[in-house]
Amino acid sequence: MSVNWKAFVNQISHYESFVLTSHIRPDCDALGSELAMAEVLRTVGKQVQIVNAHRTPPALQFLDPAGRIDVLGDSIEPEEVKADCLMVLDTSAWQQLGDMADVVRASKADKMVVDHHVGEDDLGATMYKDYHSEATGHLVIQAADALNVPLTRAIASPAFAAIATDTGWFRFGSVTSETYRVIARLVDAGVVPAEVYGDLYERDTLGRMRLRGRILSRTTAELDGKLVHTYVTKQDFEETGALPNDTEDAINLTMAVGGTEAAVIMIEQVKGGFKLSFRSRCPLDCNAIAQQFNGGGHKAAAGAFVEGSLKEVQDKVLPVVRERLQAALNG
Repeated sequence: MSVNWKAFVNQISHYESFVLTSHIRPDCDALGSELAMAEVLRTVGKQVQIVNAHRTPPALQFLDPAGRIDVLGDSIEPEEVKADCLMVLDTSAWQQLGDMADVVRASKADKMVVDHHVGEDDLGATMYKDYHSEATGHLVIQAADALNVPLTRAIASPAFAAIATDTGWFRFGSVTSETYRVIARLVDAGVVPAEVYGDLYERDTLGRMRLRGRILSRTTAELDGKLVHTYVTKQDFEETGALPNDTEDAINLTMAVGGTEAAVIMIEQVKGGFKLSFRSRCPLDCNAIAQQFNGGGHKAAAGAFVEGSLKEVQDKVLPVVRERLQAALNG
């Protein structure tokens, strides 16, 4: 599905002020899309504020060195979130909005969604979605083009980080020739890929390194090595000195094992329960699995949340993954 950018431009023209938000535990695509879209809208004379339910992870603070992103309940209270339009980026799910979900529900502002995920809830918003797009950051560049906004480094840098990370630095199946064309434009606008890579992957803490060691050491293989799964507990964070966001991309490390077709990682949350991440490089549909647990995402990568102890979650989730993977591999 392609986005009706003419309708997008028309809707944007009706508003003077915007609040942008995205999903909890924000990653580069969420943050980069927000920051790039904010610059696009400011360029056409709009007032823009970014408000998230969760703080920007320390490892991604380089995206917002000026601290322009407000955090609900920290730098801004729910009743202070006011604008003509509330725009949600990189998610279409109530659960993914965290405490911002109540703000979105209560707001009398018009609502828009710019997203590339397949699943969606009824957010009472006009949807601008393309689930064939490799990253929401790419959609933001298309929005800039539709609004005739020239690409500056302030727009290009966060958008580059968004696209690069959501494609695993251009190695995922979602990458197309158009991906490289837009990346070339971002580089022409002043992005230095080596600097972004360095900020993302060459500033690890000891805690992050130790946590990844634990994740890899307890990785288990099944179905002749076609399925791998691992987990992280709250105790792991305490003992290694790592932060919750230090699990980002850890599941991709498990996919490096030869013969692996699918992977699952279960990450215990502070308030209990486990965040699930699914990955596939075969016909297995991760989005379909995630939806079974009230989550969602893409065919090759998706996530969900399940209440319970580690054993309860493993007993609930792994049989589903095994069955679906075997069915997918057997055609």
